[in-house]
Amino acid sequence: MTTPTFDDRDGYIWFNGTLMPWRGAKVHVLTHALHYGSCVFEGERAYRGKVFKLEEHTERLFYSAGILDMKMPFTEAQINEATYETIRANNLTDCYVRPLAWRGSEMMGVAAQSTKTNVAIAVWPWPSYFSPEERLKGIRLDMATWRRPHPDTAPVRAKAAGLYMICTLNKHAAERKGYDDAMMLDWRGQVAEATGANIFFNFGGEIHTPTPDCFLDGITRRTVIALAKARGYKVVERVIMPEDLSKATECFLTGTAAEVTPVREIGPYKFTPGEICKNLMADYDLATGKTVAAKAA
Repeated sequence: MTTPTFDDRDGYIWFNGTLMPWRGAKVHVLTHALHYGSCVFEGERAYRGKVFKLEEHTERLFYSAGILDMKMPFTEAQINEATYETIRANNLTDCYVRPLAWRGSEMMGVAAQSTKTNVAIAVWPWPSYFSPEERLKGIRLDMATWRRPHPDTAPVRAKAAGLYMICTLNKHAAERKGYDDAMMLDWRGQVAEATGANIFFNFGGEIHTPTPDCFLDGITRRTVIALAKARGYKVVERVIMPEDLSKATECFLTGTAAEVTPVREIGPYKFTPGEICKNLMADYDLATGKTVAAKAA
């Protein structure tokens, strides 16, 4: 069975306040977002009919729009309500949710003061970012070429579409070499993140993760840090250099799409998914509602 492309599917997309057939959700070729990258978005997941951390994601969507000087034409409450309306319209309970906001085609040029801010929400079934088998044995990451930029050179605290082009380039290069993803450094040569997920390491039983000063402090990242602390793990945010990885025994990624995904290899560095990875995978699945705790006998 052929998997449908994303422009040719049954279902509905919420588009500027109205549910419309999936195939009818179109934008003009001169849309400002297409030419100048003026688009922000979120990645969310619904588990058993409930979107995990929906309010936090919507708040970040509005925060990102503000950084890009875009005025949202709806309230956060309206977007939250529309999210569930879209999920129901598509008869889904477990799905990926993609809200986005972008500048339209009312004017063309770098300046965009007269453009309209459009908002849409699409939902679709999407299993774990990596297959269950790959997650259990750990995925392989390449060492990326393109780096996360200095905060003075890009709106790094926004989840902005334009910032992901370097991620696409890095992931394409990694996949051509047989890797699953790539680990990116920042402009200083410090470990930053993967192309669409935050990264963590086990150093001597402590969980260490890069300080998010030039990349997103992910909602899943913050959730997993809280889960780790609840288990009694010490979590350290610090500068991590590539050569430090030789001392790490475990590594894992976190993100809405990736959830908690163990890593077994980053370039020349090898890791063995162990207790920390397994515990946090299980804890995250419980926290999201993906799995349900067994009842005591």
